Amino acid sequence: MTGTYRAAICTALTGPESIKILESEQRPLNDGEVRIRVHAAGLNFPDLLMTQGKYQFRPDPPFVPGLEAAGEVTEVASDVQDIKVGDGVMAGGKGGALAEQWIVQQSTVSPLPPALSFSEGACWQTAASTAWHALVERGHLRAGDTILVLGASGGVGMAAVKMAKHIGATVIGTGSNEEKLQAIHEAGADHLLDPSDPDLASSIKEMTDGKGVDVVFDPVGGDLALTATRAIAWNGRYLIVGFASGVIPAFPANHALIKTYSLIGVRAGESPRRDPELAKRQSAALRQLAEQGAMRPHISHRFALADAAEALAVLERREAIGRVVVEMATNC
Repeated sequence: MTGTYRAAICTALTGPESIKILESEQRPLNDGEVRIRVHAAGLNFPDLLMTQGKYQFRPDPPFVPGLEAAGEVTEVASDVQDIKVGDGVMAGGKGGALAEQWIVQQSTVSPLPPALSFSEGACWQTAASTAWHALVERGHLRAGDTILVLGASGGVGMAAVKMAKHIGATVIGTGSNEEKLQAIHEAGADHLLDPSDPDLASSIKEMTDGKGVDVVFDPVGGDLALTATRAIAWNGRYLIVGFASGVIPAFPANHALIKTYSLIGVRAGESPRRDPELAKRQSAALRQLAEQGAMRPHISHRFALADAAEALAVLERREAIGRVVVEMATNC
């Protein structure tokens, strides 16, 4: 099968301005691979960081960003049995989704559930898997617990709000303006706070009758992380999800000792790769959640492929509420 397709290619590690829409040559499939006609690609903060050379996975230019997409299967390798041409699917990978077609390993492909559109499916897997892995597998969040979600208006943060409510927890979410706070409220948060409030820790203590929160979900890092530790309960769990602020916090070990809280790293992608049994549990749980329409993404910005650079710039300017999606077709 030969031909060309358009792709958004990062040509230098200088951020969104380096993105060019160029023609790429279609290559044959290798064993275990699936070719997808991309209908929509969901953007994540790591996509932006990769274009700046600041992510832990650092591909050299030229490369195509994009960690997840949804679309239609157009070709499968001869050894692929369970995926058929014409299937509507969601897929993930370490890059390549910002293109009209994407070749991925069959293990990264899952059916697009009827509950989700192509655009929602393109924005579902990364955030949903992070939220599930953090709250269920690492944080052991239970019904009746109270959780503080930092950066709750972001894609991962909003998925965490929805997952926590699905579990039955009380959710406190932070957002930096009224529009973001409204979206967090609509996602299900019980209490809303401005992260710049100098009395943030005291406010959280008041909301929890002086106890503090059982779990902190932190994809932000920076100074806000240390503020949040002052509002964590005895034996609380602090989930380190990422550093969207660009600043990696240094936690005081004596404080964790005195309050007996746990600092827990969250690697939603790497952990199941290292643990086959975890991979099975996570896959089954996510499949059920997707079929239920749980953690349905809130999409604040939609762009055509030609405007992929501006889509990434929206992330850079912190304008997104929920998710940003690049759509290759009008029926997403």
